[in-house]
Amino acid sequence: MFYRPEDGHGLPHNPFNAIVTPRPIGWISSRDAQGRDNLAPYSFFNAVAYVPPQVMFASTSAKPDRDGTKDSVANIRETGVFCVNIVSDALRDPMNQTSGAWGREVDEFDHAGLEKAECDTINCGRVAASPANLECRLTQITQLPGEANFVVFGEVTGVHMRDECLVDGLFDIARYHPLSRLGYQDYTVIRDKFSLKRPGE
Repeated sequence: MFYRPEDGHGLPHNPFNAIVTPRPIGWISSRDAQGRDNLAPYSFFNAVAYVPPQVMFASTSAKPDRDGTKDSVANIRETGVFCVNIVSDALRDPMNQTSGAWGREVDEFDHAGLEKAECDTINCGRVAASPANLECRLTQITQLPGEANFVVFGEVTGVHMRDECLVDGLFDIARYHPLSRLGYQDYTVIRDKFSLKRPGE
């Protein structure tokens, strides 16, 4: 099968995000200028640089009360900070609860029954139960072609890691089993890993 996205695919559901998988989940917490907290998962997320450490996430839809975008992007525009909360298998249900299109007045931490902790380098809440949290300062927001497509880039200014996830000096996924996004309504849990050496190492 071949299709041109501009012509449509003729399938019951869009296969694009089922092809580019698995994708890490950026569980983004933000706070607006009035001090209201927001928490939402984004599956277009990744690390993009080592020095200084930087991450990105993309928001691809809009809410009626947010002028062409969603709460996360709107809040980050106002305050210039956000936090990435890593999603473990144990947090799959609370993460899913925060994915709804709730009004801006809803605190998703409370809605999902999550303990909130304060960040150290930025004015933002974070998920206390996450295996790791990346505190970020906004570097740029880039609008992509298409309606409501925005990419948010941030520099990591603080890193929290749960002590039980560190084994012999390494951050060990076997201690928390990261959740990843597949296509449609599907997810996967990473339980198996193996190592490969680059040629010449």
